[in-house]
Amino acid sequence: MADVLRTGFSLDDSDAARAADLRRVKALAAAVLVACLALLVVAKAMAGRHPAWGFVAAFAEAAAIGGLADWYAVVALFRRPMGLPIPHTAIIPSNQHKIAEKLGKFIEEHFLDAAPVEAKLREVDFASFVADWLQDQKRSLDLSRFVLRLLPEAIEAADNSGLKSYAVRRIMAQLQTIDLAPLASGALRGFIGQGRHRVLLDDLLVAAHNSLNEPATMAAIGEKIRAELPTLLRLYRADKFLLKKVAASATSFFDDVRNDAQHPFRGEFDRILLSFVDKLESEPAYANRLDMLKRDLLSRPELSDLAQTIWANVRLFIERNARGETDVLERHLSKMFMETGAQLADDPQLRVEINNGVVTVLKSFIASQKSGVSTFIADQVKAWDMSQLITLIEVNVGRDLQYIRFNGTLIGGLAGLALHTIEVVVRGW
Repeated sequence: MADVLRTGFSLDDSDAARAADLRRVKALAAAVLVACLALLVVAKAMAGRHPAWGFVAAFAEAAAIGGLADWYAVVALFRRPMGLPIPHTAIIPSNQHKIAEKLGKFIEEHFLDAAPVEAKLREVDFASFVADWLQDQKRSLDLSRFVLRLLPEAIEAADNSGLKSYAVRRIMAQLQTIDLAPLASGALRGFIGQGRHRVLLDDLLVAAHNSLNEPATMAAIGEKIRAELPTLLRLYRADKFLLKKVAASATSFFDDVRNDAQHPFRGEFDRILLSFVDKLESEPAYANRLDMLKRDLLSRPELSDLAQTIWANVRLFIERNARGETDVLERHLSKMFMETGAQLADDPQLRVEINNGVVTVLKSFIASQKSGVSTFIADQVKAWDMSQLITLIEVNVGRDLQYIRFNGTLIGGLAGLALHTIEVVVRGW
């Protein structure tokens, strides 16, 4: 059973049971009051027959007055007793706007104050929640599918809004400002420091050796030697002898360098590379040449065409994944999300930093919006239908309020009995 109120308040099944219980308690309180009044009439009628009836009458009279007074007090909170326009009754409906303003202000100043808000936010481990959420395979897969559904629309919006052109212009502008000389010298110095240039030299030696022993290369060198030799020597086939000597010497040299880690040529190669790195760092001419090379490269139309081709291929790839034609990107995204969650779970320092960042952002947001929250709450309370709200309040707390009437009846009766006893004692003196 559900009695839906116009303001959005509703009575559910548990409220209906409480409403029935409230009616029973009200009827019992009314019956007690009627019983006190009846006892008062009987006691007054029998007062002349025995002095004890005077005590009974005093108790009944005071109990009836106490019960009536507390009935009035309980009713006056919510409505006018018996519909009479008595001042200072229907206290809650009459002060609806004032209560709304005070409630909104109270929540703004106490519930949404910076200190309690921050303390409450710091009780929540946002980063651990995100880590646990991402590590769940199904959730990461669902998230990757959600992202894939949004990506084509985002790309379409970027194309239509000119965002892509703006981003390309900004990227190109940033690339133009990059000073390549320090980057190149730093990369080369690191390359040399790790000894990777030695591997490069070995590869170059192998490539030179293989190229030198290619028939076409040998034939070209032979033709060059033949062209340079005098005619007499060519008659004695000196070109072939020289070619074999050159090839053998070069091969022997390459093998010596490759097999000897301390070969002087290796030291010379190191010196040449380090000298070049030093010049990159110190001589403006080298930096200017790199800068000109960078500008020439960035200004070439082929680079723009390449960027357009890459963009089109990326867009097609994303659209195919979004349509379900392939699940490559979906699987990679899901794996990436899960790995991110695992890394976050294993990095307590990162979680602390994330939590601090979230707390700072939320605290700042709440601080900027709390006056709006206060106004919203006040406006909502002002718009409530108080008669229906009071019905809902009475259903939930009215039973306890009715016990005030029982207490008033009992305490009033005991007070009346005590006063009558005092009066009898005083008169007896």
